[in-house]
Amino acid sequence: MISPRVIIRVRDVMKTDFATIDGIATVEDALKKMKSLKTSVLIVNKRHDNDEYGMINSGDIARHVLAKDRAPDRVNVYEIMNKPVISVHPDMDIRYCSRLFADYNLVRAPVIENNEIIGMVSPNSLVLDGMYRLVKNV
Repeated sequence: MISPRVIIRVRDVMKTDFATIDGIATVEDALKKMKSLKTSVLIVNKRHDNDEYGMINSGDIARHVLAKDRAPDRVNVYEIMNKPVISVHPDMDIRYCSRLFADYNLVRAPVIENNEIIGMVSPNSLVLDGMYRLVKNV
């Protein structure tokens, strides 16, 4: 008889501590927030109910501001953010989530339930938290 497959959901491995910023903020503001919170990724808030979330990371800042010698106090987050972002549902199997990360070369993805972000997931959390549980259960 085949034993039932252990399913670990995104909800089980997501991090619930994440930082947000408004798109109108400057890249200088984003850098200060990233530094103080020790993170390299910020979620950009929706402007209204029909809007989508955005995301900015340190790579975006390096590519669009630092490499182009632009002044971080004169560039707004909305100018360089990624939007819309690929998001995942908290009940998604981590195997499918991992495929999504691989297929789209993702670094982070917001976990969205009822149109609100409830967490963030990364390849590290998928492997170190999720896959570890799969191995442990074998």
